[in-house]
Amino acid sequence: VHKSKLDFFCKLGYGKQDICKVLENLGQEALEDDVLKELIRMGSKPQAMESQTQPSLLKLVARGSCSTAPGSKWLREDESDSSDYLRPVVIDGSNVAMSHGNKEVFSCWGIQLAVDWFRERGHTYIKVFVPLWRKETPRQDSPIADQHILEELEKQSILVYTPSRKVKGKRVVCYDDRYIVKVAYETDGVIVSNDHYRDLQSENPEWKWFIEQRLLMYSFVSNRFMPPDDPLGRHGPTLSNFLSKKPVPPEPKWQPCPYGKKCTYGNKCKFYHPERPHQAQLSVADELRGNTKVLLSLVKEGKYNHSP
Repeated sequence: VHKSKLDFFCKLGYGKQDICKVLENLGQEALEDDVLKELIRMGSKPQAMESQTQPSLLKLVARGSCSTAPGSKWLREDESDSSDYLRPVVIDGSNVAMSHGNKEVFSCWGIQLAVDWFRERGHTYIKVFVPLWRKETPRQDSPIADQHILEELEKQSILVYTPSRKVKGKRVVCYDDRYIVKVAYETDGVIVSNDHYRDLQSENPEWKWFIEQRLLMYSFVSNRFMPPDDPLGRHGPTLSNFLSKKPVPPEPKWQPCPYGKKCTYGNKCKFYHPERPHQAQLSVADELRGNTKVLLSLVKEGKYNHSP
């Protein structure tokens, strides 16, 4: 039991020292959910191993590292150019699968569609959380479709099973929502779900802000995974900026001037004038003064003859 719990929390990136300390305090039979709560309370941070052979180059390793090196940071695996500007993605597997299955079937194909959508955008850090009991032979009251997809995603280190076990014939399931929010928060990523996690919002003020600002909702339209173009509403960031670490400010959209060519405001006009794309926006009076100065200079130089 001790080894299985140690392995599980190591996969989440926690150090062996912190995990062992919590297990000593709570006892070896403590539920994984309680262990995670205690790790959060202690302020334990997930870690990643750093290369000892090449101190000048930072070597990135999988999140399954159990390093206890002081000051080490939880670095994204498979770091590449795209991960420099794209946020990590944490998918609520149960929510996505049930949504694709119309709340009747746990459709693993829905999870695959979501993963593929983010992959095509260039995201390199994608994690899907699903309860361990979904790995079992499905029962009649909890049907599952395309179950083999879960196995394939697990081999790719994308899918993570949250713990569950049976005690006296009764299934004890850990709260997978807490893992989803915790991992997304620690990696400064986004949560893909249609759940609002209201209970977790009230549990932790920092999580409340994070869930409000980083929750990406979605729809399935004819087997297409479709997040909204405005995840935080019409006045919020675009989908591209929402998923980026370094948002790009939108280009200003100029409204055409209602007066058109008859406008006399010149450079003081706040509206767009398509008729003068390469011309300084001057008022009519300024233009007349400018033309007069040019004519006077030409007359002085004898280059302008106004006689017929």
